[in-house]
Amino acid sequence: MNHRRIFAALVGAGSNSPLVRNSISSTEGILDKFRSAFAAARHTLALIGLAALAALALVFFRPSLLDEIKELSPFASTSLEQRAAEEIAFAELLELPQPKYAGVAALEQGASLSTEQQRVNLWLSKRYRIAGTASKLLVGAAYEAADAVKLDPLLILAVMAIESRFNPFAESAMGAQGLMQVMSRVHREKFDNHGGPTAALNPVANIQVGARILKDMIRVSGSVQGGLKLYVGAGNMETDGGYGAKVLAEYTRLQQVAAGKRVPTFTTPQAAEPAREADATPVASHADQEPA
Repeated sequence: MNHRRIFAALVGAGSNSPLVRNSISSTEGILDKFRSAFAAARHTLALIGLAALAALALVFFRPSLLDEIKELSPFASTSLEQRAAEEIAFAELLELPQPKYAGVAALEQGASLSTEQQRVNLWLSKRYRIAGTASKLLVGAAYEAADAVKLDPLLILAVMAIESRFNPFAESAMGAQGLMQVMSRVHREKFDNHGGPTAALNPVANIQVGARILKDMIRVSGSVQGGLKLYVGAGNMETDGGYGAKVLAEYTRLQQVAAGKRVPTFTTPQAAEPAREADATPVASHADQEPA
């Protein structure tokens, strides 16, 4: 007990010494600097977090901004020449019509797609998460098929969106195949010019045959709505289960996109309809329609 009292007295006496006071003062100074540095780091992290949230919000509402940033990045690895080579290689892989480029300058100016097609292509590639090269070629093929049957290409693209979400290898339990979910066993003869029913999974053949079927069905029914009902195989049913409404809703969005309007890509895309017996025809290309 006496030892403790002696030790306490020594400590109490030592705390009043200059050496101890200097040590305590130095320690407090270090602690103050540490607190200041910690506060500054916390504020910096908070600012970085706010900046990141602002950037995410900006990209969310302007998805095209991300592509623009990538193009400006010094680390971008895909040159115009490489992009053209990739698109031609992809076309060969899927037996799509090869894009015809009159050199790099033509590609840079977007000569392969019109302004409308570029808008539609960018929107669809973001909405359905399609690789840019694939989306560009599928949009081009849809416009070409639409021109051949005098159909609005945006309607064809809307059908493709609802039927397969642009998956060229989609197959349903009912036997519908490809981008436009064509029943190849029902429409075998329509594939004669494409090498037979096995071409149903060929994107271009599927789009061309599907466009012909859609065209015929719209003509038979006398309206786009009726044609869509026949296309999904609900001709003998009271309703088409909402299929036509889904296609027309996507069609309306595509029309707005084509006109240059800002349409969100994050609205929930509708799922494909499993039913089907396909064959039809819609309105002529919107470019050929008379104004209301």
